[in-house]
Amino acid sequence: MLIKITSRFDSKRVIYEGDSETLKDLLVKAASEGADLTGADLTGADLTGVNLRGADLRGTYLTDVNLRGADLTGADLTGADLTGAYLRGAYLTDVNLRGADLTGADLTGADLRGANLEGAKIDGEEITKEPLMIQGLYYWVLITESYMRIGCKRYTHQEWSEFKDPTIAAMDSKALDFWNEWKAPLMTMCEKHSKVEILK
Repeated sequence: MLIKITSRFDSKRVIYEGDSETLKDLLVKAASEGADLTGADLTGADLTGVNLRGADLRGTYLTDVNLRGADLTGADLTGADLTGAYLRGAYLTDVNLRGADLTGADLTGADLRGANLEGAKIDGEEITKEPLMIQGLYYWVLITESYMRIGCKRYTHQEWSEFKDPTIAAMDSKALDFWNEWKAPLMTMCEKHSKVEILK
């Protein structure tokens, strides 16, 4: 079956095409050939578990793409639009995400070690230094300069510091026990990583 990958800027311009069973298979083939996929429109594609190690995906449109468990190690995603992308458990080690838009992306359990996030946007916040990512706890934790995400809950450092027990308990059945155990070290990390000092 002939499948075409078109440009996000001009739907009539074909960036790459070939005979393949699925778009996922075609992308793997393109990446293995070192194809320049700059500006490709992959909106809404199911790329679960795809291996795109080292792929050139600069400026690619990956809105609402399912990349669960995908291996993007060393890929170049400079300026890519990953709005709403599902990146749960994805391997993003050493990925170049400079200037990428990750607004609304699910990064739960994603491996961001060594990733370049300079100028990237996570839920509208522009990243200026590498976030802190903590795995191995009951909830996955991501700390940026202004926000901390614990599981699916994302609030400012200030908001987390002011939450009372009933508010935390209402978040999840395990939330209060987790917070009582980890609040102090997590808030210390937030303060060290923050642009501004957390009010006492």
